[in-house]
Amino acid sequence: MLIEQTIEKLNRMKLFGMVKSYSERRIMPDHKGLSFDELFGLVVEDEYLNRKNRRLQKLLKEARLKIPSACLEDVDYTTMRGLIKNIILNLQSGQWLDQHQNILITGPTGVGKTYLACAFGQFACRNGYRTHYYRCPRLFEFLSSTRGDGSFLRSLKNLSRAELLILDDFGINHLDDTNRKDLLEIIEDRHLSCSTIITSQLPLEDWHEYIGDPTIADAICDRIFHVANKFELKGVSMRKPQKMD
Repeated sequence: MLIEQTIEKLNRMKLFGMVKSYSERRIMPDHKGLSFDELFGLVVEDEYLNRKNRRLQKLLKEARLKIPSACLEDVDYTTMRGLIKNIILNLQSGQWLDQHQNILITGPTGVGKTYLACAFGQFACRNGYRTHYYRCPRLFEFLSSTRGDGSFLRSLKNLSRAELLILDDFGINHLDDTNRKDLLEIIEDRHLSCSTIITSQLPLEDWHEYIGDPTIADAICDRIFHVANKFELKGVSMRKPQKMD
């Protein structure tokens, strides 16, 4: 009866990891000789891991990564794409997130820009950072729609709260004056306070011309490039050609 009451109280306190652990471990034959402190330590550790895993699943769901399975540990270094393994390993210390640095990934289509960006996004989620992924064309469409329903400022605020923001496919569509100003607001809100990853087929030296307005382009590029880790990927597309019927 005491055990049932204990489990009921744990459930009421939403200690679901402890409920499962306590229910299973207390009847394990190899746990019979454990002291109270040892058994209690294992149960607490299970609760900690349960919460950590639930937090990770929540962060991954909110991030909406285009490639949720992308992982830095699975990055392919055998293909000659200009990826330097030591640089990737150094970034796995996580200091770039703590120091609010950016990552800029450029290169032709199909060389793995989106995969690498999503792998960094998954790494951020695994380390407890709130992450959001957007394709730039969709982001500008979304911001345009928020002007109609009055949620534009709230949407900008939500973007600024993401500890890591991934902007994929920068430079795909033409930027109009509204897009330029929206991008400046996003980058300005995040400068030196959050990290941003941007992928693009355009070389970095072409970003200023692509943005268009010299004053706005200066402001955006200065803030993006100032604290950025840069990857210039090369080579041909890694995507498999489609079979013809």
